[in-house]
Amino acid sequence: MPAFAQQTTQKPQAAAVLSKAVARAAERLDVSKSLLAKVLGVSPPTITRLYSGNYLLDQNRKEWDFALLFVRVFRSLDSIVGDESTARKWLSSDNRGLNAKPIELIRNTEGLVRVVQYLDASRGLV
Repeated sequence: MPAFAQQTTQKPQAAAVLSKAVARAAERLDVSKSLLAKVLGVSPPTITRLYSGNYLLDQNRKEWDFALLFVRVFRSLDSIVGDESTARKWLSSDNRGLNAKPIELIRNTEGLVRVVQYLDASRGLV
């Protein structure tokens, strides 16, 4: 298969995987659709279409980068605390290291990046 054709078929697959992963991560962390819309920088109707499978995240838009960071938060929490209930509690609790509740921080780009960096440092990745 020519390289161009291979790239064309890989992009929709990556978009489908990340779109599904971000929706599942939000469900498991009990992040509302309206909050997920803020995290990704898209409209609430777009999130509804994402959940129903009628919208795939676009690699050429910022929503892609925000989705990757959000899934990273989920994966980091999963590896640190080991269960979704504890991860949900961590997100909604005051955090002295972050000086805020992580769930409030992830609403904007700077806060989302701070939470990812904090979790990376906690895992020894920094």
